[in-house]
Amino acid sequence: MPTTGLATRDRPVTEWFRDSFGEDYLRLYPHRNDEEAERITALIVRTVGLEPGWRVLDVACGAGRHARAFRRVGAECVGLDLSAVLLRVAQATTDAWLVRADMRRIPVRPCSMHLVVNLFTSFGYFERDEEHALALTEMTAALRPGGWFVIDFLNPAAVRAGLVPRETVALGDGEPAHVTRSMSPDGRHVIKTIDSASRSYVERVRLFRPDEMTAMLEARGIAVSHRFGDYDAGRPSDASPRSILMGRSPA
Repeated sequence: MPTTGLATRDRPVTEWFRDSFGEDYLRLYPHRNDEEAERITALIVRTVGLEPGWRVLDVACGAGRHARAFRRVGAECVGLDLSAVLLRVAQATTDAWLVRADMRRIPVRPCSMHLVVNLFTSFGYFERDEEHALALTEMTAALRPGGWFVIDFLNPAAVRAGLVPRETVALGDGEPAHVTRSMSPDGRHVIKTIDSASRSYVERVRLFRPDEMTAMLEARGIAVSHRFGDYDAGRPSDASPRSILMGRSPA
């Protein structure tokens, strides 16, 4: 998470994500669509052999697009998110069970899930790496023996190579917003500042390399067996847009 952030023009917050995933998020990212969710879900289903009736935990489920996709293939899905706004949207569009909680304290029975997923860069938000480690511990602890864990994250090499320092985008209602991006001095975080007439705030994401993420998962007993660079099963490379890791807990 950021060391600093602006939830409003005059109220600093440490944990920027607590205020960023609300109505403004829906205005800024209206293109988050079901087609994209279907692609990553289909990749997961093919790779892990998901069967109808599997219990799936979607951590940081947001507005529920991945939960909807998992329900369509017959999974019993639980969606967990910290944003009350996004959960209300999800509630209107999916019959998945929905829980409001912090991924550092997941209120799910240990060893109960066939599959736990953390998709579309819903990781790396915390102030300290110990908190990221705790979140991974909580997520993987929910897996039953032999269960699958999937994380879909940014590819740091591609982020650094393709960073767009400044641009102006239109919010969902047409209002312009000015976006600036930069790397932190230590090169470990990508920082995005969004300024509009109504609000200014910061997003800050810790960039974990694929080998770093693999090491963290292996430390929690997850044997990473599949690596992809995009939602169409592309081989990972420095130019890949995504870093997708899939692995199993001990049987």
